[in-house]
Amino acid sequence: MTNPLKFINLTDTHVIGGDRLLYGANPARRLARAVDSIISDHADAAFVVVTGDMTHWGDADAYDAFAREIHRLPMPVHLMVGNHDDGVAFAATFPDAPRDPAGFVQFTFDTPHHKAICIDTKKQGTHAGAYCAERLSWLKQQLEQSEEPVLLFMHHPPFPVGIKAMDNIMMQDADVFHAVIEPHKHRIQHLFFGHVHRAIFGNWRGVSFSCMRGLNHQVALDLNPEANNVPGDLAQPAYGVVLLSDDLVVAHMFEFAEASPRFSLGAPEGVDNVSYQLNMRHEGFTDL
Repeated sequence: MTNPLKFINLTDTHVIGGDRLLYGANPARRLARAVDSIISDHADAAFVVVTGDMTHWGDADAYDAFAREIHRLPMPVHLMVGNHDDGVAFAATFPDAPRDPAGFVQFTFDTPHHKAICIDTKKQGTHAGAYCAERLSWLKQQLEQSEEPVLLFMHHPPFPVGIKAMDNIMMQDADVFHAVIEPHKHRIQHLFFGHVHRAIFGNWRGVSFSCMRGLNHQVALDLNPEANNVPGDLAQPAYGVVLLSDDLVVAHMFEFAEASPRFSLGAPEGVDNVSYQLNMRHEGFTDL
């Protein structure tokens, strides 16, 4: 069996300019640490996909700060827009970013095993996602002109995740979107999205999906159907490490800033395993 292809899924970096804090954390510094981690731990990744919300307010300073870090990566990087991104400022910083004929930031690229389709779900003037007739037509064409397995990348999920405030700003055109992909679902191996700032895995109408944590603030789990505000926390930032082969998609969440103790679960040769497990102690670690 050949080694699977590896790629990185970054999402919701929410960078702001000026080395400032956002919700008490520094998104530019967190992105820098993520880039450091990718370079040191996953330099063999074939590419990186950023599934939207590169910046928090879409200003030029923020895109400059984002670009300084993302350009340090040694592998190709595919950039997608989210509801917090600004099309004009993004284009000024990344003038060569691919677009479809109508000007939307959506594009395809090939892997040895799949065709990757990256779609633009941003709708101007709202944080909710949308997918208009022009974008649907482009997606339909991309799906119809090939027969290889497909990976779909988007910012907004096209389904509710159970967190009311986030469900209110999901992709609003889910049914027409599904109508376009439905004839090709047997080829869609996985759907990657961002926007929700927490690790979520599941299946939507026969399509497996995953969402990774953002790099700055996260969305806390609150399944109260009456909740109106987005619940936030500062859970450990993470990115996705995805392994691909002809018949396999495995998505790992990598908490690159995690500082908890690491150790072998099995005792060294010649050491009693039970004694090893019971007597292990970690300096500076306090249990719950």
